[in-house]
Amino acid sequence: MSRQRSTVARHARLRSPHPAKQALKLVAVAAVVALVAVAGVASYVIYDLSNTVTSKAVALEDEVVQPPTMGAFEGDFSVLIVGTDECEEELQAALGDRCTGADSEGQLNDVNMLMHVSENPRRVSVVSFPRDLMVAVPSCTREDGSTTSAMSKQPLNSVFSVGGLGCVASTISALTDFDIPFAAKVSFGGVVNITDAIGGVEVCIGNNGIRDYYTGIDWEAGMRQVQGLDALQFLRTRHGVGDESDLARIGNQQQYMSRLAHKLRSDEVLADAGALYRLANAAVTNITPSESLTNPLRLVQLALAVKDVPFEDITFVQYPVVDDSENSNKVAPDFASAEVLMTAIAENKSLELNGKAGSNGGVIEVTPTDEPAEPAPEEPTDAASDAPADETVALPGNVNGTSADQETCSAGNGR
Repeated sequence: MSRQRSTVARHARLRSPHPAKQALKLVAVAAVVALVAVAGVASYVIYDLSNTVTSKAVALEDEVVQPPTMGAFEGDFSVLIVGTDECEEELQAALGDRCTGADSEGQLNDVNMLMHVSENPRRVSVVSFPRDLMVAVPSCTREDGSTTSAMSKQPLNSVFSVGGLGCVASTISALTDFDIPFAAKVSFGGVVNITDAIGGVEVCIGNNGIRDYYTGIDWEAGMRQVQGLDALQFLRTRHGVGDESDLARIGNQQQYMSRLAHKLRSDEVLADAGALYRLANAAVTNITPSESLTNPLRLVQLALAVKDVPFEDITFVQYPVVDDSENSNKVAPDFASAEVLMTAIAENKSLELNGKAGSNGGVIEVTPTDEPAEPAPEEPTDAASDAPADETVALPGNVNGTSADQETCSAGNGR
């Protein structure tokens, strides 16, 4: 088990580094699934492109990873996926005011997701951290060898600009008590390229559709295929869903994650050699990985570990928060609820979601039109009756999220 510390009290103290304005969660899922899923079925492509990956890899703080071997990765592991807000030249026109103001040169880590893969039975838990979450930041070593000072309270999305990918990993590791041996970073442009590589993703627009002046979206309700800039703007939209908050946007983005996961594991991608090559190439050329993710054999190991995880055991949740007492525009960790969530994940418990599908009305849950037929009941065998029951942990009501087998639609507020 990769979680080393457990008490709530220790969450509140600043700890030393541990091994390990609008971006999107597409960034996150595209990064991890591309690096993991593609490796398992198209590892020859990764080998061909491995020099590109290695040349831009980033070291994590106190990174210690066992050498890769044949077969699936043994035990549990965690991957941090960071999406950075960058005004790349080809996107400046589409991003409008974001790329013309005083902050246009900065890189904010607006997307921060921790994907934990358990040991057997394999489960995948993806925890999204709000960009406006106020956190303690440990002292970090930058890529140039210089060090940063520890800070007791800073917005999470400012950490990348302070100390890079390694510092974000150290900060999330300190917050969650999880070791983070693997990490990857991708930008706006990477989102567009990765989405195009698989031909887009079909999403569900609910209520009265989405109308958002800030992202240029004016879409009617119904199913819609999005890719490239459309996908980018769909996942950037905040004013078009729920209560127009960043927390509402997270639920909308988690809908995309779930549908993307289904697309990547479908024959439409896995049985198409051209699509696999495009996806592998897009992942390698648009993602900045940690040094621990540069070995192609390691990527194959990770792929083998997750390739057969059923959709009901892939869970997307938001890290629980409360209003920040000092700034009404920020949120703070709900350490008590977070302890329940992260301990359950670390101990490989089945998660019972008791919160909403998405925070602040960002999505609505829908019932699939074609219900699967119920299988005929089977007589229990002696082996089954002797097997220990899988322990389920009921999560607090402010841990919002869904599993990949649930269907949601954007709670559009178009008029």
